[in-house]
Amino acid sequence: MSLEQIDAQSLKSAFITGAKSLEAKKEWINELNVFPVPDGDTGTNMTMTIMSAAKTLAAEEGDDIASMCKAIAQGSLRGARGNSGVILSQLFRGAAKILKESPVVDVFEIALAFDKASETAYKAVMKPKEGTILTVARAMGERALEIHDEYDDIIAFLEAVLAYGDETLKKTPEMLPVLKKAGVVDSGGQGLMVILHGILEGLKGNVIELGDVVLSTKFDGGTNGAAREDIDTSDIKFGYCTEFIVNLNKEFTDKDEEEFKAFLTSIGDSLVCVADDEVVKIHVHTNDPGLAIQRGLTFGELTNLKIDNMREEHRERVIKGVDKILESQKQKKKMGVISVSAGSGLTSIFKEIGVDVVVEGGQTMNPSTEDILNAVENLNAETIYILPNNKNIILAAEQAAKIVEDKKVVVIPTKTIPQGITAMVSLSEDRSAEENIENATEEISNVKSAQITYAVRNTTIDDVEIHENDVMALGDNGIIGVDKSIDSAVDKALANMIDDSSELVCLYYGEEVSEEDATKLCDGLVGKYENVEFELHFGGQPVYYYFISVE
Repeated sequence: MSLEQIDAQSLKSAFITGAKSLEAKKEWINELNVFPVPDGDTGTNMTMTIMSAAKTLAAEEGDDIASMCKAIAQGSLRGARGNSGVILSQLFRGAAKILKESPVVDVFEIALAFDKASETAYKAVMKPKEGTILTVARAMGERALEIHDEYDDIIAFLEAVLAYGDETLKKTPEMLPVLKKAGVVDSGGQGLMVILHGILEGLKGNVIELGDVVLSTKFDGGTNGAAREDIDTSDIKFGYCTEFIVNLNKEFTDKDEEEFKAFLTSIGDSLVCVADDEVVKIHVHTNDPGLAIQRGLTFGELTNLKIDNMREEHRERVIKGVDKILESQKQKKKMGVISVSAGSGLTSIFKEIGVDVVVEGGQTMNPSTEDILNAVENLNAETIYILPNNKNIILAAEQAAKIVEDKKVVVIPTKTIPQGITAMVSLSEDRSAEENIENATEEISNVKSAQITYAVRNTTIDDVEIHENDVMALGDNGIIGVDKSIDSAVDKALANMIDDSSELVCLYYGEEVSEEDATKLCDGLVGKYENVEFELHFGGQPVYYYFISVE
C-alpha cells in the first residue's frame, strides 16, 4: 500500500498501536537492562509513559492533528517515568511541535518531526550519552532529513528510516562497552524501535485497539498498593478516597481553581488538584463524596470516577505523605522538602529528619513526573527541594521542576537513599537555595553508597563474572563485589568502601532480611572495624537486602 498523507484519526490509531506494541513487549525490554538486577524497568517506565499518552489521546474529542499532538505531548509528559520515560516524552513533545502545525502530515513534515524530536530530547538530558535511545533517535532524524525528498509514500519513507534506526540500534554495543560485555543492545533504543514499528503497522492498517488501560502510579513490591498496617481505622478522619477527572466545558481560571480547592479542603483533606487547559484531576479524602462530585460537575463532565472506602480497604491510594498535608501546611513554609522512598522504614526515617512529603517509588517503580507534580502542588512552601534518591528519577524530577511556575522548585540530584538522607540533614531554611545546593552537593560527595541485591541472570560486567542468584554489591560507580551469600557481599562492599578516614557506617536492611539476621551481621562488623561507628536501621525496601552508607 502507499500513503501520501496522514490525517488526525490515522495518527491517533497508529500511535495507540505503537503504545500497545510496546506494552506487549515491555518485559522483553526490561530484560535488556545491562545490570542483572531485579529492578530492570526500562520497558515498564517507557510503557507507563506511552500508555499515559495513549489514554489521554483516546479521550481526546478533537478531530484535528493539533488536538492529537497536544494530547500525546501532555499525556506522555505527565506520565513520564524514569530517564527512559522522560526522554520518550521529550521525543513525542518535539515531534508534536512540528506535526501540530499542519492539517495533514506528509513525508516532509515527518522528516522534520524526527529531527525536532531528537533535538528536544537531547536538550532535556544534561550529559547525553551515545549508544542510547538518544543515539538511535538522532540517527533516524538525520536519515529522515537526508532522504525525505526521495519519497512521496510515507510507508516506504518510514520503512527506510526505521531500517536505519534498527541498524543504529545494533551498533549500540560498539558505542557502549558495557552493552557489548552484557551482550545486549540499548534497552531504551529497543523500546523506541518497538514503538515506531508499531506505529508503522498502524499506518498500514494493522491497528491495535487501546482496550482497557490500567495505569498504576503505585510502587509494586509484590502487592497491589502499599498496605498500611500501622493505621487504625478509627484514626481515619475522612473515610472515602474520591477521585475523578473533570473534562472542562468552560475556562477554568486561577480563581476557579483557588475556590475549588478551598471548597474541597473544607470537606476533606489529602487534596490533589492538577489542572491544565482542558482537564482537572481531583483526588480528595472526604466523608461526603457527593459534595465533591457536585462541585466538579459545575465545571464540566466527569470521567474516571472512583470512590474507595478507606476504612474498609485499609490502604493508601496515592503518594505517601499526602494525607493531612493541607492540615499541617496551612501556613506557607520558607522551605519544604519532597523525597522519593520505597519501604516503610525509610519513609519513617525521612519523615523523622524533616521531609514534608514522601513520594512512593524507587528501584522497581519509578514515580512519574505527575506524581512529583502532585507532591509539589500539595506542599505550601516558598522553596521546595526534591530528593530523587535514584539516578533514574532525576530527569522526571527536573522535568517537574520546569513545569511548576508558581513555586521555586530545586532538584538536588541525589542518586541513592544514603545520599538523600545526607542531603536532607544538610538543608537549612536559613540559607538561600544556591547555598543549600552547594552545601548538599559537598556533603553528598563525602558519602559512599552501596546496594546489596541478587542477580536475575548470568552475565559479565566490568570483567566480573556473575551467575543467576549471585548476591551483588553495587557501588556508586559499578559492581564492587559478588558472592553467594548476603553477609559476604556486605563484607566485600565494606572492605572496598571503608578507609582510614571513615567514621560512620549505616546499614538499612530490607523487607527480606530479618531483624535478627541484620543485628547479627552488624555486631560482627563492629568487631571487625573497631574504629568505625555502626548504625543499623530498618529500611523495609523490597528487592535490595541492604542499603549501605559510609561517611
